[in-house]
Amino acid sequence: MYGLIIGIVLFISILLILIVLVQNPKGGGLASGFSSSNQIMGVKRTADFIEKATWGFAAAIVILSILATMFINRNKGDATQTKIQDIETAIPADQMPSYPTDVPQDNE
Repeated sequence: MYGLIIGIVLFISILLILIVLVQNPKGGGLASGFSSSNQIMGVKRTADFIEKATWGFAAAIVILSILATMFINRNKGDATQTKIQDIETAIPADQMPSYPTDVPQDNE
């Protein structure tokens, strides 16, 4: 389920990128191409649609991202044992390396 949600988020992200690239910050963008009178949607409606689609895709990404966190697999085995305890139990005590405790001092 997590992979499916992430896939949907990626698809919506690509659509959001395309819609943002179609927009022109001064109101030209895709809306200026539909300025003829025989179009079903006028310039104003096209700009409104693109703006609503942008906000809708952004909201969908936020909601799906929050939803995806609910489906993350958090079963990592025994949660009471730490990584340090794993290392300590992996090497038997009699095979642990010993280090010298007395270090010679350089006395000049």
